[in-house]
Amino acid sequence: MFEHFTDATGLALWLPLASAGVIGFSVALYVLMDGFDLGVGILFPGAAKPEWRDAMMVSVAPVWDGNETWLVLGGAGLFALFPVAYATLLPAFYLPLTAMLLALILRGVAFEFRFKTEVHKPFWSASFHVGSVVATFTQGLVLGAFVEGKAIEVGAGHWAWLSPFSVFVGLALLAGYGLLGATWIVKKTEGEMQAWARDVAGRLVAVVAVALVIVSVWMPVMAPEIAARWFAWPNVAMLAPVPIVAGILCVAIFVSLRRGGESLPFYGSFALFLTGYAGLAVSLFPALVPGRYDIWQAASGPSSLSFALVGLGALIPMILGYTLYNYYVFRGKVRLEDVDGYH
Repeated sequence: MFEHFTDATGLALWLPLASAGVIGFSVALYVLMDGFDLGVGILFPGAAKPEWRDAMMVSVAPVWDGNETWLVLGGAGLFALFPVAYATLLPAFYLPLTAMLLALILRGVAFEFRFKTEVHKPFWSASFHVGSVVATFTQGLVLGAFVEGKAIEVGAGHWAWLSPFSVFVGLALLAGYGLLGATWIVKKTEGEMQAWARDVAGRLVAVVAVALVIVSVWMPVMAPEIAARWFAWPNVAMLAPVPIVAGILCVAIFVSLRRGGESLPFYGSFALFLTGYAGLAVSLFPALVPGRYDIWQAASGPSSLSFALVGLGALIPMILGYTLYNYYVFRGKVRLEDVDGYH
């Protein structure tokens, strides 16, 4: 199955693949789960009333810090499982990653302080919004530059991650996380606030659909190997379901929003992100560092991978169990009359 990509066999073949699956799983869950609460922060200034902003923050207060567990797991897992990739990617993206982490810290501080003051509440509201926007935009910058590959070439400069494509991906991710945040608010609220979020989500799904089309055209033009992967026969027939499913999901989200759906737009947005993620994986596989290292070249030795995967195999179900229980406990609506504090 993988003989076109590597000569590795046995554990040397399957352990790096399993490790890449763990990293991919962690990143996907981070994008989905932290994406909607970052989206709530992105939409914060658009809320018409102060109590709406209180309700928005309360809706994510029980889950936001747990959502970031997947970012920690993905980063630590990359260091343990693929140290060559870690050592290559971090120096290439020091500036945007540092900005992202500082923005996440600012956002966390704003979470804690905003409900403890009235005098400085506007400042912490603005901090929550700015932290969310900067964290999202820098994630998009890193993603765009990673796909483009110029920042990870040997001899690339400190600003090689900054390009029209990476900036566009950063802006597109703002719209994508905004969509997740808006559909979360639709799911968690009622009345006028829900109607506002429904209108915002309807606009954002159109923006996201256009952005997906632009990126889908830009990437093959930018990288001939990606064009060959998608448009060579019979690949074009086998991979056609990916953009078709993405288009169907965009329409389904929009129609559900217009018909008063509450949960379907949110889970449909999740599915849309996962479809885009699958398209990205198809475009880059088996590269872990595009243009430099594939999965097998960047992986640790079999003994290190075996040791790490045993620990991760025990840890990930625990995190998933806690996460699912947390969402189950706080599964209800957030009502404006009940918003009187952090939790």
